[in-house]
Amino acid sequence: MNLSAEFFRLLGDQQRLRILRIVGREKLNVSELTEVFDAAQSGISRHLRLLREAGLVREDRERGWTYYRVDDSQFTGGLADIWPLLDQELQKLEGCRQDDVRLQEVLRQRQEDFREESAQAVVPGRSWAAWARTVSYLAPSCVVADLGCGEGYLTLEVARWARKVIAIDKSRKILDRAKQLARKRGARNIQWKHARVERVPLKSESVDAVLMAQVLHCLKDPAIGVSEGHRILKPGGRLLFQELRTHDEEWVRTKLGDPWLGFEEKDIRVFLQNAGFTDVHIDVGAKRRGDPFTVLIGCAAKRKK
Repeated sequence: MNLSAEFFRLLGDQQRLRILRIVGREKLNVSELTEVFDAAQSGISRHLRLLREAGLVREDRERGWTYYRVDDSQFTGGLADIWPLLDQELQKLEGCRQDDVRLQEVLRQRQEDFREESAQAVVPGRSWAAWARTVSYLAPSCVVADLGCGEGYLTLEVARWARKVIAIDKSRKILDRAKQLARKRGARNIQWKHARVERVPLKSESVDAVLMAQVLHCLKDPAIGVSEGHRILKPGGRLLFQELRTHDEEWVRTKLGDPWLGFEEKDIRVFLQNAGFTDVHIDVGAKRRGDPFTVLIGCAAKRKK
């Protein structure tokens, strides 16, 4: 593409510029780009088509995936002179910090899905999800409360081995999406409840296990949520959780409405112990270099009578 009015019209869209910036740093497929930008696939595909037709982005097919990246070979002549300046200006775009954080999360998920390139040959069928389901055969058939279930992906996995899952979320809209997904997958042992985690509509000592996945940092008072988990557990029952370690990504307050930017391990331990839990274990579940989010995992037990 020559330096022309057409070229500058192409770069006159901020979303397109942000895509160009990201694929200049990492090869990504369309699905991954929709996660980075939290945008519709149709819109991302349209921007990629325009950038590809202009010669700024190229397609590479690897192991059944189509990846997009900046085509460095096109930056010749007058374009070679302007690209360093353009790349520098792209760093000033609004939302770049958020894009970088989401990119790291996408790369972490790619690695956990075994799609990251490695020195070893491809092994067909490797899957963390499949192994998680295999390990679930060790779990006893029991009643599980999924507090803050969101769109129900974890709920559905638990429903594979639990006798019954009670899924609770404060958003009726999100619960409707979760119910639709459950119907599609034929899950019939899930009971859905529209309620807040701080006021769980269940009887005391009525469930065998409680799940709280990425929930505490969404609560105004996390201690109350933990106490509710303890209340509804039967003696000897366990609470399992995932949570974010303290981070400084302020954009999640406005974008996601999170009142807390994660917690230190000692803070979570205090919540659990003050609620009456014992045998507390907390570990790092996921951490990728350059990723500002560290996922903490853990469990705690309710005393037997």
